[in-house]
Amino acid sequence: MQTVYSLLRSPHHHQSGHPESPERFRLLDEIFAAHSGIKELDTVPATLDEISRVHKPGMIQALEIASPGLIDHAPTYVTSSSFDDALLAAGATLACTRAVWDGAARNAFALVRPPGHHAEPTHAMGFCIFNNIAIAAKDALKRGAERAMVVDFDAHHGNGTQAAFLDDESLGFLSIHQGGIYPGTGHLEDAPHARGRIINLPLPAFTGDIRFRQIAEEVITPFVRKFRPEMIFVSAGFDSHWSDPLTQLGLSTQGFFEISRHLVELADQVCGGKIVFALEGGYDARNVAKGVDAVFLAEAGREFTNGRGDLSPYPEPNIENLIQAVRELHQLD
Repeated sequence: MQTVYSLLRSPHHHQSGHPESPERFRLLDEIFAAHSGIKELDTVPATLDEISRVHKPGMIQALEIASPGLIDHAPTYVTSSSFDDALLAAGATLACTRAVWDGAARNAFALVRPPGHHAEPTHAMGFCIFNNIAIAAKDALKRGAERAMVVDFDAHHGNGTQAAFLDDESLGFLSIHQGGIYPGTGHLEDAPHARGRIINLPLPAFTGDIRFRQIAEEVITPFVRKFRPEMIFVSAGFDSHWSDPLTQLGLSTQGFFEISRHLVELADQVCGGKIVFALEGGYDARNVAKGVDAVFLAEAGREFTNGRGDLSPYPEPNIENLIQAVRELHQLD
C-alpha cells in the first residue's frame, strides 16, 4: 500500500497581507515531484451532516451567510468562497481518513486550507473555519473505530479539537504547544474530568528537537499505549519551526521528521499503521514545504537525508519538571 494525500490550495480564500494565505503552499510542487510514489486523492465537499458532527447548526448557518471580512480578532477572515473552501478542506481530510480506514492506503496527509484546529463547536476562530481533524476523527468512530486520538504539534493550542472531544470518552487528545500565546488556552490542568485522555503540554519558548525527543518517549508513547486508539490523527503545524514569523518554538525540519516518524511507528505498533496527518499552521512557505517533505519521508519509512542546515540556534530550556508533572497528572507509566 502507498501513502496518499489530498491537496486543497483554496486560492480564493485569501486576504491581502494575512499570514494564512495561498502563499503558504507555493513551494509544495517541488515536494510532490520528489515523492513520486504518493497518490493524490479526489476531493469532494464534506456534507453539512458530516460538519454537524462537530459544529452546531447555528454556527454553520452563520458562516454560510457571512459577509466577506473579519469575523474575529485573531484576525480570522472569510471571503465569498470561504464557506465552500472549508467544506472542501473537511472533505479532503475525510477522503484521507476513509482511504486509510478502509485499507486502500498505508497512511495519508491532508494538505488543506483553511486549517481547522482552533474552530470550536460554536464558532470559527484563529484562522480556522471548520475543524477538519475533529470531523475526521468523528468519522472514524462512525465507521467502526472504538477509539481515535489526535496528537497536535502545532505551536498553538488546539482549543477547538479539545472542545470537540471534551465529553467523548472515545476520543483522546494531546496538544504540544507554546504556552502563553494565542489562543491563551491549553493549560496543564485543563479538563480535570478527562485525565489520561485530554493532555496539554504548554512549552516554554525555544523548546526544540532535543526536548521533543524526550516528549515523544516520555509522554506521547505512554499515552498512545495507554489509550490504544484504533486510528491516530496528527495536527501537523509547521509554525513550531524556530524561524516561523508568528511563534517561538524551536523545532527544525529534522525535528518534524523525528516526531512524525515516532508517530508513524507508534501507529504501526498500536493500530495497524492507521495514521492521518492534516496540515494546520506554518507561515513560512519554505518551512511548510520542508515539513511536508519530512512527513512524507516518515510515512514512507524512509530516512531523513536532507542535512542539518536549519537547526535552531537557540539554547533549549529544561522541561524535566513539566514532563514529570504531565506524567504524574495523567498517570503515564
